[in-house]
Amino acid sequence: QVQLVESGGGSVQAGGSLRLSCAASSRTFSIYAMAWFRRAPGKEREFVAGITRSGGVTYYSDSVKGRFTISRDNYKNTVYLQMISLKPEDTAVYYCAARPSPASIIVVKTTPLEYDYWGQGTQVTVSS
Repeated sequence: QVQLVESGGGSVQAGGSLRLSCAASSRTFSIYAMAWFRRAPGKEREFVAGITRSGGVTYYSDSVKGRFTISRDNYKNTVYLQMISLKPEDTAVYYCAARPSPASIIVVKTTPLEYDYWGQGTQVTVSS
């Protein structure tokens, strides 16, 4: 089992940047594929970005591709989401998620049901 704690959210103006972090409690962090999801007011939770357990493969939703970058540091048990050129429509609660993954899996899963562990979320607000 793994506990996830997000940090780094806040309020920024459009065009600004934020870096989210997600710290995992597990000493076996490297066996987990990781992802970021978000939920905007009145909307369902949506996939933002994901990364395989080795960090070798990443995948992004079309809405953030080219603006967001997911990365991980398996020595620090942390996954990051660097966000630039933020838009008001990026306003949401951002959640970190983890799923244990065989090393042979090199495809990023994109639906919430495929992830077993979730953080509490961190609010990102982008004003115009």
